[in-house]
Amino acid sequence: MNPIYERAGAVTVRPAHAGDAEAVREIRNHAVEHSTALWTGTQQSAAEGAAWLAVHLARGSAFVAEAEGEVAGFATYAPWRDLDGFRHTMENSVYVREGRHGLGIGSALLGGLITSAREAGHHSLIAGIEAENAASVRLHERFGFRHVGTVPEAGTKFGRWLDLTLMRLSLT
Repeated sequence: MNPIYERAGAVTVRPAHAGDAEAVREIRNHAVEHSTALWTGTQQSAAEGAAWLAVHLARGSAFVAEAEGEVAGFATYAPWRDLDGFRHTMENSVYVREGRHGLGIGSALLGGLITSAREAGHHSLIAGIEAENAASVRLHERFGFRHVGTVPEAGTKFGRWLDLTLMRLSLT
């Protein structure tokens, strides 16, 4: 994948490797603590983060964005549901390190992720987004994802009910 450019320098998206586990865990745990992007209050330990990433590495479905010598974000896709009837549908996740939003990193990651999922022969990508996360909804719309529904009060975090917006992109 060719690098894109952000205000502060080049952004390169590449397949993740085991050595990225701690940086990915830091970004993920920040989202757990400070946002409604992940609907859990449980942070990953180093061992849990490495094991979680290893599953994606084995599938070839984890990517990182590097900018200015650091992992500035990561993206993954995984089976949307565990039953074999859903095997052609993946769910995507994109996370950008705090302080790096609005620099094109999320776009670079999502673009690379879509290319990879398409090349792997998957049929569609699903994005499950907290309904008030307008930036994530806009990002996915720019890549052709379409709103397919909203599940009201699908989960809770920070003492409030959250609605889940579902978006879909056809890869074929």
